[in-house]
Amino acid sequence: MPKRYPPEFRDDVIAVARAAQKAGTPLTHVAADFGITSSCLRRWLRLEAGSAASTAGDQADLAAENRQLKAQLRRVEQEREILRRAAAYFAKDVNPK
Repeated sequence: MPKRYPPEFRDDVIAVARAAQKAGTPLTHVAADFGITSSCLRRWLRLEAGSAASTAGDQADLAAENRQLKAQLRRVEQEREILRRAAAYFAKDVNPK
């Protein structure tokens, strides 16, 4: 079973690996410096890149859904107000005092 590393350690390793990639340092050297395998580091980088991309897409989807739901809520509130007024009008006509 693979060894579990704390999230802080993983975040630090990923940050150093990203900087090393920009500088042209091989990932195997970064992995060796931190005492992990290069395949583990590559997997962390792949997972981090996937979660960052999905987070950006999710934010856009959530914003669009939020706008749609707010518009729908305004429409339903208007309909409810119309029905409330109509009910009051007809209730007044049905029960003359």
